Amino acid sequence: MQIVIFRLNDEQFAVETSKVQGINDIMEITKVPKAPSYIKGLINLRGSIISLLDINLLLDMGLSAIEQNNIIILNMQEEQVGITVDQVDEVLEVEESIIEKVEDQKKKSYIKGVINFKDRIVTLIDIDKLLSNY
Repeated sequence: MQIVIFRLNDEQFAVETSKVQGINDIMEITKVPKAPSYIKGLINLRGSIISLLDINLLLDMGLSAIEQNNIIILNMQEEQVGITVDQVDEVLEVEESIIEKVEDQKKKSYIKGVINFKDRIVTLIDIDKLLSNY
């Protein structure tokens, strides 16, 4: 399985590349009046209007400590959505066998598991489950 690893605050997360449409630098965001707090606004990506979500709020991580420089465009069922991340670190191929299941599934059902590399731990997110709550 191929994953995109990105950083939020000091933690690393990953989503499967099969869900990723593209990675872009931050661009002009149009605010949406009276939108829920997790919607940062709308972006115009090559003529397509895409909702931009604050994944920090969706993951209950609070606001980002640093300026978020990247947008990951995701394919969700019928539409594309963007999430803002501090930075995109890398794209990696990982064996599914190294993904450790998380015990406390009830609380955070959107976590597929954790990948324990020698020097860091990356949380693999089931982005469909995370965004289906909203």
